[in-house]
Amino acid sequence: MALGDGAATLITGQFSWTRLAGIFFIGATVYAFEIPNFFAWLERYTAKKFDGRKRKWIKTFAVVLFFNPLWIFRHYAFINIFTGNIDSINLSLLRVATISFLYNIPIAILGNYIIQNKVSLKWRFIASSVFSAIMALYYALGQVYFQ
Repeated sequence: MALGDGAATLITGQFSWTRLAGIFFIGATVYAFEIPNFFAWLERYTAKKFDGRKRKWIKTFAVVLFFNPLWIFRHYAFINIFTGNIDSINLSLLRVATISFLYNIPIAILGNYIIQNKVSLKWRFIASSVFSAIMALYYALGQVYFQ
């Protein structure tokens, strides 16, 4: 994720070592804890209650909803904290996160369908991290262009 965000900052001319280090830290701690645990819980939960095509789509949409506007807002808040723009953490940032989420839905559905249903649980966090790096690029650009 930090690499995708770092690439976005280079593209937009907003590169910051503190932002890169901060996003790397958050990715290696908060995200590395919550995302694999959510994936494992989702796998167990859906295995007990659903099967076949229904299970695949429930897992896909559950992950799309997991990375909802509030999750994106939190990611944007981390970016603003690490760049010293704490005053930018307000309701307009939630609007930007919501717009980013809505524009992202088709890509998120496709990417998460593949990750949740074609990648083993053992490798799912890695696959999600690669997808997240791409999405971090999108979110970082979205924060600039959707404001």
